Amino acid sequence: MIITEQKAISTDTDSPLHSFLHPRSIAVVGASDAVGKAGHTIMVNLFAASFPGEIYPVNAGRNQIMGRKAYPSLSSLPETPELVVIATPAATVPHIVDECADLGIPAVLIISAGFRESGPEGEYLEQEIRDVVQRSPTRIIGPNCLGVMSPAGRVNATFAASMALPGEVAFLSQSGALCTAVLDWSLSENVGFSALISLGSMLDVGWPDALRYFGEDPATKCIVMYMETVGDARAFITAAREVAIRKPIVVIKAGRSDAAARATMSHTGSLAGSDAVLDAAFRRCGILRVRSIADVFYMAEVLGKQPRPNGPRLTIVTNAGGPGVLATDAIADYEGVLTELSPSTLTALDDILPPHWSHGNPIDVLGDATAERYAKAMSIALADPNTDGLLVILTPQGMTAPSDIARSVSSLRHPAKPVLASFMGGGSVTEAVGILNRHGIPSLPYPDSAARIFEYMWQYSRNLRSLYETPVLDEEGLGPISPIAGAIIAQALESDRTVLSEAESKQILEAYRIPVVETFVAPDEESAVTAADRIGFPVVLKLHSHTITHKTDVGGVILNITSGIGVREAFRAIRNSVEQKAGPGHFQGVSVQRMRARGYELILGSSLDPQFGPVLLFGLGGELVEVFKDRALGLPPLNNILARRMMERTRIYAALHGVRGRKAADLALLEQILVRFSRLVVENPRIKEVDIN
Repeated sequence: MIITEQKAISTDTDSPLHSFLHPRSIAVVGASDAVGKAGHTIMVNLFAASFPGEIYPVNAGRNQIMGRKAYPSLSSLPETPELVVIATPAATVPHIVDECADLGIPAVLIISAGFRESGPEGEYLEQEIRDVVQRSPTRIIGPNCLGVMSPAGRVNATFAASMALPGEVAFLSQSGALCTAVLDWSLSENVGFSALISLGSMLDVGWPDALRYFGEDPATKCIVMYMETVGDARAFITAAREVAIRKPIVVIKAGRSDAAARATMSHTGSLAGSDAVLDAAFRRCGILRVRSIADVFYMAEVLGKQPRPNGPRLTIVTNAGGPGVLATDAIADYEGVLTELSPSTLTALDDILPPHWSHGNPIDVLGDATAERYAKAMSIALADPNTDGLLVILTPQGMTAPSDIARSVSSLRHPAKPVLASFMGGGSVTEAVGILNRHGIPSLPYPDSAARIFEYMWQYSRNLRSLYETPVLDEEGLGPISPIAGAIIAQALESDRTVLSEAESKQILEAYRIPVVETFVAPDEESAVTAADRIGFPVVLKLHSHTITHKTDVGGVILNITSGIGVREAFRAIRNSVEQKAGPGHFQGVSVQRMRARGYELILGSSLDPQFGPVLLFGLGGELVEVFKDRALGLPPLNNILARRMMERTRIYAALHGVRGRKAADLALLEQILVRFSRLVVENPRIKEVDIN
């Protein structure tokens, strides 16, 4: 168990974005007649969007810009603008922001680059701006951003090449370049937005502000985010939990690689700051994470048209075997489940399908399937009690009538079972896809994409269920325990130690009613033999050290010792090995424990993430924990339901029910241990890392 000093984490809960998206008037500082300049493109876009308010070009070197009077400064304008867009060199920006604050301008959009991303000078300029923001109510988006778009407000304060179509999706991005790519894609796919915001460096306005604003915005039905950094993690989670209850939040997060994970003393600690921790945070606050830009918008469409599934089981109806197999593979890749059709469903399908149909799931209705055959098979499949969702695949064959089949699919409705389609092909299915879209049936171009989207829908449902779980720290009535752990931790810190011994760690675990093996610490051979005689053979000897956590790495564990002589030999062997591999100062004796019968090797741990605080780990333990990496992460505190869901995300969970003659583990007790452990780490914030392996 590794401990550390506690540091406070601040939060910010303010999110007034109305002035950015629906301003009464706009001033562009750095406005220009020069084609190719950001200040010129922004002016062109504002006029092209038919912005209803006044647009004021500000440029000290020009009298007129684009046929309009230009002003030398913001203070010379005939009115105080509600939004100021800054497109000038970075060195000039702090002074302009200072002027905005003095004039009481509520919203400032900094397009300019050249701040902290460019080095120390840029970081100093950014700090100057931050100092202004902290003393005034002025809010800032940027710097180094594309700008903002509001189709409903007729605002295009960006240097993008086009204006977004109106829609019900709010798109938030840290990358301006990605905004332009998404915008271009959306125009070709006829996807609209309630707003499109490039947040840039997030000097001031960040994710919490945007989430809260669009969570309350009646024109926004879904929030889509491209994220590179989280920012204030606690504020982000708080805002996301508030909003996700009402509206879907779909995120694509860059940087999935663990290559930059820091080296630490514990298995759990190596996950600190990792992408897996972010996944755990997303799950806990009801956010759905996807892996591609296309999937982000597929999900925005699907969640707006179809109900969320109550389970992971997908039933497939297809007129060709190959596409069904592709969908099945995608289900397996995303840890989904192919529905096992009930006997009554199989009998009903036998009655209406040709004898050589697939007799299972996927339900292959064969290449000559008519709209009537499709309709009957789909109705039977959707009614199966094992079905949580239905995917209808069509390949355009000579005997098929895609539009008629699309009408049959469009008539399918179930309050708790989504229906998705994949009508493959080009021009021959265009009319059919249009029919599906008009009737609220999402149609994806490929069956593997459709199957993946269904599994994302299930993940989203599961994440929302976690959101509704509210753990109670003292639901077991354990009473005040922290003083026991706190005293042990304080004593160690006073001794300039940051690693607790195994004996100290077990005292803390026992205080939280987490069962541990009876352990005796023996500083010498004689006391080791005495302890073994008291416990009863066979026993285990382990290194007792204030500095070494991975005992097997230094030869610090010897199992199945059956005699006093064996204890003496084991004591010497451990001491000699540690002194050779680590040095004499790392050996403080051994701990003696009874040799336990065969069981399951599990790991339970916690680490202090720099962004999210304590993070829990559960999974397959033993020496090969880092090889198999069968583990699940979660954020504390837990209740029994959250603990069970955490366990279910591991492969070892299936084995815990009993496998190859092994007795099943007590899963209810294991749940309780996870709950108690989560309370331990919440109540003791100075604990930096824990491994129970």
